[in-house]
Amino acid sequence: MKHIVSFSGGKDSTAMLLKMLEDNWIIDEIIFCDTGKDFPDMLNHIEEVKKYIKEKYNREIITLKAEKNFDYYMFEHEKNRGKNKGKKGYGWATMRCRWCTSNLKNRVIDNYLKKYKTEGYVEYIGIAVDEQKRIKDKCYPLVQWGMTEKDCLTYCYNKGFTWNGLYEHFDRLSCWCCPLKNLKELRILYTYYPNLWKELKEMDKKSYNQFRADYSVEELERKFIREAKK
Repeated sequence: MKHIVSFSGGKDSTAMLLKMLEDNWIIDEIIFCDTGKDFPDMLNHIEEVKKYIKEKYNREIITLKAEKNFDYYMFEHEKNRGKNKGKKGYGWATMRCRWCTSNLKNRVIDNYLKKYKTEGYVEYIGIAVDEQKRIKDKCYPLVQWGMTEKDCLTYCYNKGFTWNGLYEHFDRLSCWCCPLKNLKELRILYTYYPNLWKELKEMDKKSYNQFRADYSVEELERKFIREAKK
């Protein structure tokens, strides 16, 4: 039986990993799935965690990545069935079609873990005790410990991990270009991360579908500018 820690780099999975190591849990592998669209500060945080656990516990983090990248699936992938057969690219993800999560994360991890199908494995997931609706049939050490999302963030801050302030801006850290972010998060992205916002506008121009059903990225920008002048 293999014991696999699934590490995303967020506050919950970071707290889970660090506490499991601190409490001497059996860990055979630690895996991180790189979607290619994490915040730069998140990637820096992951490198900090890698360095920390290497120096303190002599442990490594295995990075997994899909063969094709985010931009390929968004702009180039050719659909081979359904009403959109032959159309290039998935375009922006929607609540009904979260192709990015399925192609760049879930499928990559599932394919990697297939090699342990015969001997079996336990996958540890960083979901906090106050996220009951996300709990399924996997192993959740944070739930066992009774740790909330707030507890996880405090634990990480006490260990010296700050994500360079990302959690001062966002409650959750998904891909920076996710169209499922709410208006508050998008306003923060526009205000504090101008380089990423500029890239977001270019992506929206290339996509066959609009960033959101109610706004394009440029329309959002005009909205935020108007609101700032009030």
